[in-house]
Amino acid sequence: MRYEGNIYRPPSEAYSLIVQVTVGCTHNKCTFCSMYKDKKFHIRKLEDVLEDLAWARKSYPRVERIFLCDGDALCLSNSRLLPILSYIKENFPECERVTVYGRANDALKKTDEELKELYEAGITMVYIGAESGSEKVLKDINKGETRQQIIDGVKKIEASGMMASVTFISGLAGKAGWREHAVETGRMISEMSPSYVALLTLLVDPSVPMAKDIESGKMELLSAEEVMAETLLMLQNTEVTKKCVFRSNHASNYLSLKGNLPDDREAMMNLIRKAMSDDRLLKDERFRAL
Repeated sequence: MRYEGNIYRPPSEAYSLIVQVTVGCTHNKCTFCSMYKDKKFHIRKLEDVLEDLAWARKSYPRVERIFLCDGDALCLSNSRLLPILSYIKENFPECERVTVYGRANDALKKTDEELKELYEAGITMVYIGAESGSEKVLKDINKGETRQQIIDGVKKIEASGMMASVTFISGLAGKAGWREHAVETGRMISEMSPSYVALLTLLVDPSVPMAKDIESGKMELLSAEEVMAETLLMLQNTEVTKKCVFRSNHASNYLSLKGNLPDDREAMMNLIRKAMSDDRLLKDERFRAL
């Protein structure tokens, strides 16, 4: 399998075959992110992608999951994606799911029919980095998408039959904006009603623009206890009516939370309250990682 540069995947794709169909990220301007800064975005040739899939077919007797990367593979036109999905369906009949990273704007640029076509061709889930429900925070981090665009994009994905797994980042607004970040993120989750929500906790690479704001004092990072208060407030403002799988068990998180909303919301909030009164339940800073 051939890859260009460092490869990133969601934690839930740990056992998936990872196939690179694009290189880098079409936006690549978020102030907190260092993932694709060493890459210039481009699309891999179809024949190269199919050659990699052919190699995988010869090398692995069973492939149940395939993840198409890089940063926002959903940006590809259907005319580019469908031949790849057709090859997967024909040559990996045992494959149960195909997933991709995407931006909300990628979904908004496609018609309802195009998204449904991708779902019927095999894409079951799109991973979306929303980061925050706050319009101010989205502008501050140079997300390149508005709050409403993210909500509309997620809703459009879910309406097609595909599931949306949406990621948010605790601590992203620092000490000055944590309350707005928490409240508006909870409200965004409620409004978009995604199938999955993942909550990470901010870790800043020294090379990214946000690091300069922290060094200058423009932004103050939250303590572990403050992150817990922010997470609690976010959950208090999350009201979903359909099942939403909630996970905050990434290596960056201080406290592991796993449950389904709305059923497990109170249990998760109680665990947060317990951790706020007993910091021995929180992960030591030395053991946090991206």
